[in-house]
Amino acid sequence: MKKKDLTLRSDHSWESQEGYKIFVADRGAVRFDFPKDWIVKFKEKSVSFHDLEPTDDTGALEMSFNRLPPNDWSTFPLKKTLQQILDDDNRQITAKGKVTSANRDGMRLVWGDIQYIDATEKRPATSRILVGIGGNVQVLFTFDYWTEGEAQMREVWEAMLRSLRLGLFIPDPTRGHIVNPNLN
Repeated sequence: MKKKDLTLRSDHSWESQEGYKIFVADRGAVRFDFPKDWIVKFKEKSVSFHDLEPTDDTGALEMSFNRLPPNDWSTFPLKKTLQQILDDDNRQITAKGKVTSANRDGMRLVWGDIQYIDATEKRPATSRILVGIGGNVQVLFTFDYWTEGEAQMREVWEAMLRSLRLGLFIPDPTRGHIVNPNLN
């Protein structure tokens, strides 16, 4: 992914939760809030958000997405896909949470978490994973953090989840106005 900073117009309509910034990928294909003081790292096929510089970070949220061809994705087995991801995890898992589903704003989302012992640090960690489809966009989030920071990291996850939008088209990102959602 490539980063491009834009200067917002004075009449922009972007709003985020206090203490957060807005991340927008590909003119609205993916949009969500993340903590304003977190560090953003762009990778070839994903972007990650860290509370501190990696390797000193205590939490890392990573997002990747794919544009899907126009189709009826309402029957795509998201829950089965997530369950396969969780089942294929080869870390030293100590607990698995339940899988949660939500249908909201033209999106279908499923997420779940595992707790494990980090192989390097030998301490408890949590990994939360979300798979979603909306407006011909498929998204994958992974959120890894030390389990002792659960309360703070849960707030970050919930803010991302509340603000998440998929498959929108924003013709002028400096203004933020959404035109004809789900054109993607």
